[in-house]
Amino acid sequence: MTRVLLTGGSGFIAVHVLETLLNQGHSVVTSVRSEKKAQMIRDTFPNISKDKLDFVLVDDIARPGAFDQAVKSEPPFEWVLHTASPFHFNVTDTKKDLLDPAMIGTTGILKAIKKNAPSVKRVVITSSFAAIFNPKVGNRPGYTYSEKDWNPITEEEAIQDPASGYRASKTFAEAAAWDFLEKEKPNFTLTTMNPPMVFGPIHPKLQTLDTLNTSNQRIRDMLLGRMKDEIPPGGVNIWIDVRDLALAHIRAAERDEAQGKRFFVTAGYYSNRELADDLVKEVPELEGKIAKKGGEFPEGGYFEYDNSRTKEVLGIEFRSLRDMVKDTVPTLKAIGA
Repeated sequence: MTRVLLTGGSGFIAVHVLETLLNQGHSVVTSVRSEKKAQMIRDTFPNISKDKLDFVLVDDIARPGAFDQAVKSEPPFEWVLHTASPFHFNVTDTKKDLLDPAMIGTTGILKAIKKNAPSVKRVVITSSFAAIFNPKVGNRPGYTYSEKDWNPITEEEAIQDPASGYRASKTFAEAAAWDFLEKEKPNFTLTTMNPPMVFGPIHPKLQTLDTLNTSNQRIRDMLLGRMKDEIPPGGVNIWIDVRDLALAHIRAAERDEAQGKRFFVTAGYYSNRELADDLVKEVPELEGKIAKKGGEFPEGGYFEYDNSRTKEVLGIEFRSLRDMVKDTVPTLKAIGA
């Protein structure tokens, strides 16, 4: 059993990480923004005792010193899994709503660990493919993205629109984390997860149709008949199941050979068209309610991906898109989709 601090515990990815940790017998303290969020998590895992699942309040991850007390524990923490970061495009001030929380939240927790939690040996941070992908060069047929790639976005470009702000927030925060490690030389190692589109089942007590993660909103909209006329393009046409991503976080903390590395965690290609076709197979009454046109895989070629490190070092066997759809639909229907 390992004592673990998990940040942002009510988030879509985090709650799957939490579930996997609890299933493996670990003892977890998770940070939440409010007591209401803590109670929602308790209701999701009702039979877990306080020594296995407890909470610490961090109301604003962008506040200096926000994690100074959260990293203290008895028994002391050995791992910190940092998933808390904004991912939504409902933004009025890009710097205040996206860049600052991601940057300050990430460097803040690393400073707090170094200062107040010498027992922590492993830190895993949820970054994103957004910190790898270079949107300036389009679909880039023939090019293979891997962990060696970094998004070259600048601060000036970051504030142009929310999508650029999100990509920049992940890029700058991850870069700051690696920079901290190099300059501060703390007792702990660092590993980052860099997933693309993240789909998969939700926990109905923690989500509403309006608060779904951005990726799952596509499935919701198809179920609700909002793509009756045309299916939009997929954007980034690579994906991962949230359950595989959760397991990758934990294996990254467990395995010596994962330390000091980035992981481009993707199951591979998908398209909105393929998503729609799998949905109709799963929910036959959607036939005729989802457009027959649009959402195809981009013409003219697409970049390639190298996920060999995730498979070889972490031993992840990726779920199929069809299995993801099959398992996700009932959870969305449970909240009214």
